Amino acid sequence: MNNIIEINNLTKRYRRYKKKEGLKGSLVSLIKREYVEKTAVNQMDLSVAEGEFVGLIGPNGAGKTTLIKMLTGIIAPSDGKIDVMGFYPNHMKNAFKKQYAVVMGQKSQLFFELTVNDTLRLFKEIYELPETQYQESKQYFANLFGVTELMDVQVRTLSLGERMKMELMVALLHNPRILFLDEPTIGLDAIASKQIRTFLKEVNTQRGTTILLTSHYMEDIKTLCDRTVVINHGSKVYDGKTKDLFEKYQHKKRIWVSFHEKVQVTEELHFPVRVVEDMPYKKLYEIPKDHTKDFLSILMKYDPIDISIEEEDLAMVVERIYASNKIADNNK
Repeated sequence: MNNIIEINNLTKRYRRYKKKEGLKGSLVSLIKREYVEKTAVNQMDLSVAEGEFVGLIGPNGAGKTTLIKMLTGIIAPSDGKIDVMGFYPNHMKNAFKKQYAVVMGQKSQLFFELTVNDTLRLFKEIYELPETQYQESKQYFANLFGVTELMDVQVRTLSLGERMKMELMVALLHNPRILFLDEPTIGLDAIASKQIRTFLKEVNTQRGTTILLTSHYMEDIKTLCDRTVVINHGSKVYDGKTKDLFEKYQHKKRIWVSFHEKVQVTEELHFPVRVVEDMPYKKLYEIPKDHTKDFLSILMKYDPIDISIEEEDLAMVVERIYASNKIADNNK
């Protein structure tokens, strides 16, 4: 399988203006300015094959959005090599721009006073799409997103979830080879987020669109991305299977148990158990995942009404991933 993205030793440095407080500081800065250099992306290597769905995760300021901006040509790298679909992105050639799309959850590309149909028609002209291709794409995505009845209403009247569906329609209208997504589910409720994830999975599998997704919602990453790249302080600290990453850092299980009567587990245990919620007839336990079977066999002695097992909170897992200095890059 051919690589659609190839970067080597990619680096982006910024200079930040630094000024002391007050009038005196402003006057001094007129004569001599002080700058601080920040490395947003540091000597990064990354290859992405055509058709992959790759998750990019990292804490705020890790360099994820800067990387996306370099891959799309919005900003130029300071050093290193970058190749996206055979182009150097910052040259911003029309042939390059017509083959990718970007959706940023906090920045809209829609025209709020236009209807959805008029907005799509405008982008049809921008991308110089033939009428037949335009109608086929519009109908496909209107049916996929279930928004046929919204096509003649103004964009500004749409809910946040509806608007994000339209953002994706606009981005995918010209059938791009690569879709860059930066926090696409930010601010959405659980139902809308799930719908967006379903749509993205179908676009990836049915159309073969390569997708790079950055998100702080780990459910997005875990559900959609077979491969995850972890970025911290501008460097790539993990690049491998999403499943392996979470198996390594998801240490605990949570078990909800309901009883007929008031119960306290009194057995002496050889592993730690934390009672997260302690109600007379219902309890939530947190235990090491390796001891799930042992603890369930103990609970069965108390004749429970119901037992449900949950994965450890993903936020805790992610915090553990970012805090660890021992994550091995699978490509090394």
